[in-house]
Amino acid sequence: MSDIRIEIFPDKDGWADACAGRLSDALSAALGEGDKALFAGAGGSTPSPIYRRLAQADLDWSKVAVTLVDERHVPESSPDSNARLMRETLLTGPAAAARFIPLHHAAVTVDRAAALAARALQAEGPLDAVLLGMGEDGHICSMFPGSPTLKTLLTTALEPAVFGVPPGRDGMAPPQERISLNIPYLARARRVVLALTGAKKRAVFEAEAAGDPAVQPIAALIASGAPLEVLWTE
Repeated sequence: MSDIRIEIFPDKDGWADACAGRLSDALSAALGEGDKALFAGAGGSTPSPIYRRLAQADLDWSKVAVTLVDERHVPESSPDSNARLMRETLLTGPAAAARFIPLHHAAVTVDRAAALAARALQAEGPLDAVLLGMGEDGHICSMFPGSPTLKTLLTTALEPAVFGVPPGRDGMAPPQERISLNIPYLARARRVVLALTGAKKRAVFEAEAAGDPAVQPIAALIASGAPLEVLWTE
């Protein structure tokens, strides 16, 4: 089903440089056209070297808004917070001038937090650059296999939206509440970079890409027509 090509890099330095370069180019193009840009990035360990490089990009960061593709419903003080990771890796150096739009909001339910985040993001317009990671179970954002919200998050007929994601049942992921952008948000972006490392994730991606878009996030992302670029290194 998929004709998405996996771009292979011989080492992690070249891979991280290429990922950061693609994202920087998309943000630069947006700034050139409309004097503002919106970036959304993933959490996890994979993006950190990419964020450190992107933070040094020669952009007018004061005109860039930064958000997350998903977040755990935890405060930034938590080691599980994706916002904390982003502040420590991306929002440093030149990129410290960017404006951060959180998905988590304290003292509200996860669904209310999602609604607040959706309202803030709606005012920014479409995403210009997106960095995604993928779990070994094939999840992107907080689109987990078997999750009660999975089909809603994958539904391409919806408008770009932010949803609360409940914890999985009977030991299934995720272990805690989350907040996630949906597939239509990614589909309408200017550029989407999926950064993968390791043989196992490459195999998972190739299997998921050939799957059912109704229930498999990678297949849904490809079927949505999102401007996807897949960059891989061992």
